[in-house]
Amino acid sequence: MTAKIYILHENDDWTIHLIKRLKEQNLPFETWHLAEGVLELSAEPPEGIFYSRMSASAHTRGHAFAPEFTAAVLAWLEFHGRTVINGSLALQLEISKVNQYTALEAAGIQTPKTIATVGKNQLVEAAEKIGTASFITKHNRAGKGFGVQLFHSVEALKAYAHSSSFEAPVDGITLVQQYIKAPESYITRCEFVGGKFLYAVRVDTSEGFELCPAETCQIGDTYCPIGDSVKQKPKFHIVNDFPNELIERYEAFLTRNKVRVAGIESIIDEDGHVFTYDVNTNTNYNADAEKAANQYGMLAVANYLGATLHQYEKSLQMF
Repeated sequence: MTAKIYILHENDDWTIHLIKRLKEQNLPFETWHLAEGVLELSAEPPEGIFYSRMSASAHTRGHAFAPEFTAAVLAWLEFHGRTVINGSLALQLEISKVNQYTALEAAGIQTPKTIATVGKNQLVEAAEKIGTASFITKHNRAGKGFGVQLFHSVEALKAYAHSSSFEAPVDGITLVQQYIKAPESYITRCEFVGGKFLYAVRVDTSEGFELCPAETCQIGDTYCPIGDSVKQKPKFHIVNDFPNELIERYEAFLTRNKVRVAGIESIIDEDGHVFTYDVNTNTNYNADAEKAANQYGMLAVANYLGATLHQYEKSLQMF
């Protein structure tokens, strides 16, 4: 049997560009859509390498239990010693911001002050404790910025929490987080492939928090500020001035948590302090920004997968 690259995912739209690059490189691959499935634990996995692109936002596409099924598949693959890229540890970070923040802090990376809550009364109580005039609520398991709300008073949050417009998080956990006021309306997202820094992209946040860079989010999604159809200034552009010291910390963090492909988002406050607030292990790339900079994330991912597959095949030949 020929070894392949297996892509584990739940969203066909987010695999299109990777598949295109794999075909360009003439690499053997197969996709496993894990919204549903059957897993025979006593069976042997096929030969190859396995790349998980499971997303925290799977539930927003009707795939509520895809992350749990993926966790089972990853446990099975890892038990059998298969090469897994973005395996169980990465998935734990993907589906829980609490896990992200504790892991980031353990690596010496500053995150915003955050309180996790279950229950609407507890949510209000946390807002009273957060200690800042303005604060953000967000879902523990989200993706694309779903559930992010900015409040300037506890009373405003209380009214929202007990209204019909309240968005309940899929895992029951809502976070209350200090609002980081930036002198300019942008965040920076650092992309990593093979655990190494690829590039940094600056994202204009002046029109909202939901910042999925995927090309498909531009279609009929007025809350995903992507592209430059409304304004001449692009929402996403690649920059070259991100601090090297923080990049080194990010790389060490990814290595420690066995994450090989990721996007890490941060914001700078008025005093110049950098706060890191999101780790996305199902990273997507903005086509317009990459074309302008002549740098291509999915090409780098395909090359990395190809090199990893080659190393795997060499290891098979030794036995």
